[in-house]
Amino acid sequence: MAKWCFNLGISLKRVEVIEDDESEIVEAVRRMSDRYDFVVTSGGIGPTHDDITYQSIAKAFHLPLKLHRESFDRMKRMSKPHPSQPNFSWDVDSPALKAKLRMVELPTDEARDLSSQFLFPVEELWVPVSIVNGNVHILPGVPKLFVKLLDGLKPHVIPRLVDPEAKGAVRILISTPLAESEVAAFLTQLAAKVEPKGVKVGSYPRWGQSRNTVTLVGRDRAYLESLVAEVEENVRGRRVAAEGEDDEPGSETDKDA
Repeated sequence: MAKWCFNLGISLKRVEVIEDDESEIVEAVRRMSDRYDFVVTSGGIGPTHDDITYQSIAKAFHLPLKLHRESFDRMKRMSKPHPSQPNFSWDVDSPALKAKLRMVELPTDEARDLSSQFLFPVEELWVPVSIVNGNVHILPGVPKLFVKLLDGLKPHVIPRLVDPEAKGAVRILISTPLAESEVAAFLTQLAAKVEPKGVKVGSYPRWGQSRNTVTLVGRDRAYLESLVAEVEENVRGRRVAAEGEDDEPGSETDKDA
């Protein structure tokens, strides 16, 4: 996940390992949803008693768990029968059916557009990505499924993350050929100067490339624009619309950041 984020110029801010404990999950997911733009959970969405992620996140945001019919239909259509369940029927109430239903009873906010709460980013998988509170994405813990679904989420998530104007913020990228250590002193001074104006200064090394990225993020576009020339001069860089757009063929380097 870290590589996925950094390749997009997105900062991975925090990773936490939470026990299968409802109160811990509730506290952690509320806190992270409040602080971060994009939250991913992994695991705890299977059919057994210790899979409590859906119910805990539903409780965190005061939502009911409801059968998501499309997920259920996809599960029935795409799941292969297990050899240990030769007589299993989707139409007969049984402990096995109840267990399967635990995987498609999802936190549901009737006040939000339902199509934005449940995504199927990988067509060959029945597993949904449940999105709660607009930014909490619930994924399975099986590594292969987790990676596939996270990869499949890119078209849905990237436009919102790399275009902060959609959230009322402005993000400016400046490409620099200098190592981070070379620009560190200037960026430290700049960050202290602009912090009272609500501007955050970021620096992102691009391993294996000859140019790194400096970012300015804030809500006052005019003030941000007034900083561009100063930053370009001090980092010997230039403004770009997207990270890597000014890379030149064969510009890879092994130099330190």
